[in-house]
Amino acid sequence: MQLESFLEHSAARHADKIALVCGDRRLTYGAIDNSCNQLAHALIAARVERGDRVVIFLDNSVEAVRAVFAILKAGAVFVPVNPTTKPDKLAFLLNNCRAKALIAPAAKAAQLEPLWPLTPDLKSIFWVGDAPAVPVGNGKSSQRFGAEGLPSTPPANKCINIDLAALIYTSGSTGQPKGVMLTHLNMVSAATSITTYLENQPDDIVLNVLPLAFDYGLYQVLMAFQFGGTVVLERSFTYPHAVLATAVRERVTGLPLVPTLVAMLLQMDLSRYDWSALRYITSTAAALPTEHLLRFQAHFPQTRIYSMYGLTECKRVSYLPPDQLQRRPQSIGRGMPNEEVYIVDEQHRRVGPGVVGELVVRGANVMKGYWELPNETAQRLKPGPLPGEMALYTGDLFRMDDEGYLYFVGRKDDMLKSRGEKVSPREVENVLCGHPSVAEAVVLGVPDPILGQAIKGLVVLKQDRPATVKDLKYHCSQHLEDFMVPQLIEFRAGLPRSANGKVDKQALLAGMANQREGGFSNPPVTGGLENPPSKDPVEQPA
Repeated sequence: MQLESFLEHSAARHADKIALVCGDRRLTYGAIDNSCNQLAHALIAARVERGDRVVIFLDNSVEAVRAVFAILKAGAVFVPVNPTTKPDKLAFLLNNCRAKALIAPAAKAAQLEPLWPLTPDLKSIFWVGDAPAVPVGNGKSSQRFGAEGLPSTPPANKCINIDLAALIYTSGSTGQPKGVMLTHLNMVSAATSITTYLENQPDDIVLNVLPLAFDYGLYQVLMAFQFGGTVVLERSFTYPHAVLATAVRERVTGLPLVPTLVAMLLQMDLSRYDWSALRYITSTAAALPTEHLLRFQAHFPQTRIYSMYGLTECKRVSYLPPDQLQRRPQSIGRGMPNEEVYIVDEQHRRVGPGVVGELVVRGANVMKGYWELPNETAQRLKPGPLPGEMALYTGDLFRMDDEGYLYFVGRKDDMLKSRGEKVSPREVENVLCGHPSVAEAVVLGVPDPILGQAIKGLVVLKQDRPATVKDLKYHCSQHLEDFMVPQLIEFRAGLPRSANGKVDKQALLAGMANQREGGFSNPPVTGGLENPPSKDPVEQPA
């Protein structure tokens, strides 16, 4: 089975049913399927071929959903990219995957124009909105992402289920993003397992405020189209009361959240809304504080709440059954259907209950590998129990109780998670050090009840080169996605070093922990001011 069959099968069964609600637009399965067929023909006419990569650089929208399925129907691989990504990083992604085509908003044409000479493999740009009047040149075609007059019948598709369906980039520990290769089989398997434990039915209506460039948000659409439900797609959670009013009006039954949004909702008066239709809530992307989880359950006593854990490399690992929430609120559950999870020691031997080790995942949902990164792939995919099988070593430390429930302990690497997104400290450090006043910088994560981890930069300035926190935050905002910009910046006269001369991050973390325990709400600052953590929600700015 290929991923696009989710849409095609639902269109065959429920052609006149509303599949997607976005603002004042309401589209049926039949209408979406027909338009995606036409757009697939447009991609093929632009010489997009089986296996070619097509980057989707769009906000949450009808067009973004159509783009996903049109690319799949054309036999190509879709590459969702956060629309807040800066041009230099977008150029890296386009070149790294050798994208054949780009689908982008026409409003960003001027901003993207400098990329054309830098992206030789890119041949076609499809604009959402009125296409720019001036051709892009550099051997590239430019046209509006439309399909007037093209056939509404599906094009011939020769893909099989082990072909790539998507390439999803995640931050890497080296500072460069890594492309997670996901086959049709990977994504169909993951979606099937998740909808099985959520017990989804065609009458489910799912509200999605999460970015489609974020796999948790993307799967809300994929899974709803699989079981024939309805997706209410919002651009962001910028106006919470308006979003919640929409949820009530549309009689939403499913609400996927990240811990940041849970914390925001707990600060609101939720009793003013009618939640009688809400059947389930899910939370993943970062650890949900136990206090927040239990308080949230108290607000929604009739709603099933699923605390979950996953990573892009296999989509989802585990879920905590709602009936275990009060009994084991600190657990992230057991492996989901059609998947095995276990814990190993440093010699890759399975360990028993209560022993801390690295979590390993086996299943058809496990990625194919990292795009053209054999060494990084070998670090994550290692031989499994069966000859020739590869299992996913997550890089996360867990322990398991006697009944098979998992408890997160920590990460083996220094990757951070803020607002539910992975953040590479190296990438942020590189940007900070690119400021002309910065001599040295190190980036750490500090606990934050809203963000999970707040990104904190410790900066040593060059002599006679003053800079302010505002200067450095602005500099970061010009080169990083919004969730990667440090919420905290502290100036230091110097940084501690280990015996081998490297910055001693463990000493810095221990020092900050001692300051918190000693009653400091903010650590001492040398040479500058420190701003408090941002409480902004996950959002996609206009």
